[in-house]
Amino acid sequence: MGDGMIVTMVSVPDGGTTRISVPEARRRLAGDPFLILGVQLPQEADPAEEPVVRRLGLDDEDLDWFGVPDESPRAEFLGDIAGFVVPVVVDDRVTHVHALAGERFLVAAHWGPAVLAPGLRAQLRRERPHDAVATLFLLLQEALATFRRATVDALLQVEELEDAMFEDRHPEQIYLLSQLRRRAALLHHSLLPYLQAVDEVVTRRMMSSDFPVERQRLAQEFARAARLVRTDIESLQDAARRALASYSSLVAGEQNGVINRLAIVSVIFLPLSFLTGFFGMNFTFLTDRLETRDEFWLLAVGLQLVTLVVAVYVLHRTRIWRRLRDDG
Repeated sequence: MGDGMIVTMVSVPDGGTTRISVPEARRRLAGDPFLILGVQLPQEADPAEEPVVRRLGLDDEDLDWFGVPDESPRAEFLGDIAGFVVPVVVDDRVTHVHALAGERFLVAAHWGPAVLAPGLRAQLRRERPHDAVATLFLLLQEALATFRRATVDALLQVEELEDAMFEDRHPEQIYLLSQLRRRAALLHHSLLPYLQAVDEVVTRRMMSSDFPVERQRLAQEFARAARLVRTDIESLQDAARRALASYSSLVAGEQNGVINRLAIVSVIFLPLSFLTGFFGMNFTFLTDRLETRDEFWLLAVGLQLVTLVVAVYVLHRTRIWRRLRDDG
């Protein structure tokens, strides 16, 4: 981690970035009145290295989780510092960004490319935050935006699949719908614990008499955005379930059509099979009394024709025939 940790300073309000050394970052954290740092961590951490917070000069044992891979979503206030493990959607997977915010600084640690950097820089240019806490809420909002974009994209895919399967149903659609349903479950499972943790911490802080009014507004805006994202994810889950149910209904409808056709075939051919079997029996009446050609045509053929006409008439007067005609 010593050589692999890359520290970037973000300027406010233009959002420009400058790469600095770890000692320089440590010095600035100790004295700058308003500092935003991005820390890119190596994919494989060295257990022998010092924790990231100590390398940055933030010697607090309660912050040793910062920069540690596979940490669960978290939101907590530790004196003057707020710490977060924020889930972020990258393509089809969920990763995490670690964030520390004090009165003077915001440090965000990530693995791989800084997925929130473009959106956060745009937010900095637009909102022009005046302190690190306001910038923290911008980062949290941008993380929520990744969930919302992923949810809307998946929702549109579900609707397109649902429309397509009514036109031309094929088995690949059920696989794609199952994948989208799993994606909705992943988004919900990843976001819900984080929102619960943030809600508990922010609500407790907002109830404090020393919590500034401006920060209460930021917290309320974040809470509204979180509710909207959660509602979108639940809508995606409902849409995926509805599309799967529609697919099952289409399959059931086709199976009903097949059963109706089999019922018609059975009504027609079962009497014919019975007559064929009956006149194929070798007993005295048939062998000794039915000897002429007219008798053969009358009983062997004529009786079957009459039976066929009666069967078709009965089918025509029943719902089975009408249902088959409507399905066709």
